[in-house]
Amino acid sequence: MEMLPKISNGVKILLLWPKFPDTFWSFKHALPFINKKVASPPLGLLTVAALLPKIWEKRLIDLNIKKLNDEDIKWADCLFVSAMIIQKDSVKEIIKKAKKFGKKIVAGGPLFTTGYEEFLKDIDHFILGEAETILPLFLEDFKNGVLKKIYQSNESPDIRKTPIPLWELIDMGEYASMSIQYSRGCPFNCEFCDIVLLNGRVPRTKSKNQILNELNALYERDWRGSVFFVDDNFIGNKIKLKEEILPEIIKWMEEKNYPFIFNTQVSINLADDKELMELMVKSGFSSVFIGIESPNEESLKECGKFQNINRNLLESIRTIQNNGLQVQAGFIIGFDKDTTSIFKRMIFFIQSSGILIAMVGLLQAAPKTRLWERLKKEKRLIPESTEWEGNNTDCTINFMPKMRYQYLISGYKKVIDHIYSPKNYYQRLITFLEQYKPRKNYQIDFNQILAFLKSIWILGIKEKERLYYWKTFFWCLLKKPRLFPTMIEMAIKGFHLRKITEEYSSI
Repeated sequence: MEMLPKISNGVKILLLWPKFPDTFWSFKHALPFINKKVASPPLGLLTVAALLPKIWEKRLIDLNIKKLNDEDIKWADCLFVSAMIIQKDSVKEIIKKAKKFGKKIVAGGPLFTTGYEEFLKDIDHFILGEAETILPLFLEDFKNGVLKKIYQSNESPDIRKTPIPLWELIDMGEYASMSIQYSRGCPFNCEFCDIVLLNGRVPRTKSKNQILNELNALYERDWRGSVFFVDDNFIGNKIKLKEEILPEIIKWMEEKNYPFIFNTQVSINLADDKELMELMVKSGFSSVFIGIESPNEESLKECGKFQNINRNLLESIRTIQNNGLQVQAGFIIGFDKDTTSIFKRMIFFIQSSGILIAMVGLLQAAPKTRLWERLKKEKRLIPESTEWEGNNTDCTINFMPKMRYQYLISGYKKVIDHIYSPKNYYQRLITFLEQYKPRKNYQIDFNQILAFLKSIWILGIKEKERLYYWKTFFWCLLKKPRLFPTMIEMAIKGFHLRKITEEYSSI
């Protein structure tokens, strides 16, 4: 095999973040309102860049922003590719271009950690797992000219040693939000989820000084606005959050005059801890994403979502929103315990909850999860499932469900058509605004003013939802004027969700 240049020669590394397909999560139809191209940056790849030797020359291309051209590839000595399963198609395109110029590829990230076998012929080297532990082994072999095909470790690294991402490799102005990571791992073990497989059940956390340094790194690069804590479950270690981390963030935010608005992912038991909710809101958190999954308790038991059972889910959601945190949520249809009533129950639950960003997907068996292994044992995995593209909203599934397949798909389409129709979405928006009680007003910036003006033209004049837009517009001005910027923001996001729903429903 042709050797890569020695470290001392100044290696040129091209870091590539593959393109995402258009999904609910892309916010493709909402981003133009604020003149942004992508929702979030490739935090993992930027962190990997910081772990590479400083003397190496590095460039990063986010293919969601810029096309990969021949000159980019010719410049590089080696390509580093990180990807999630849903980016698989883009990865295949990268491989074709790299092979055209004989470039070596080093690949890591969830796509390869759980499914590298599919790429054995095309990828030169794999970093399978968390880079802090494995990348040094690769770099040592690189230095000695004895590279192996696969680098893998079961060790969970101490992320208190993780460096600050190399933010200078991207143009922050292209993104709607920046990202930061406080912890890895989740104490829960849902059957369908690959988080435990990738990051373990014991949450590993960064120190308070690390978090402050990372916030300063963003602040000093003049970032202002949304910052997403990408943690699998931000509240996995409540004690440390309440005693160490959040009090420090509160002090930092007060000193800097609240430059950031935070959001993150949590479990529903946040509703049981009023002190934690108050600290999060005081820190600057405005929204949380929660895996609700299903209103059917038998389905929750089936998938091991025990933190969601034996509670009134609607009341828990209302509690969180009453305490100043908007609830966004994930829902799943297609569990074995789902009956034909699930579609009406799902619609009723979502409409009653006031959850606007309700990401409803079909159950999928992600590779090597407990669900995947069970369905494999039951011989229910569809043979072509190895080619599954990781999208749980494109009206396909990768296993044989207990419910009749066509009935499941048509029922799923009815759910998303209903909850994202203009009438029902704006009705839910009013429900949310009645429940939501933020503790402070956030500063209005130029992008928000721009979004407001564009919303009047696009949502209030051009689009078919204009009647519901204006009805909610004036209702909010009269009843909840303090929440008017939130109302505009959520109307714009609803527009995106509706457009994506229309695309999927036509499949």
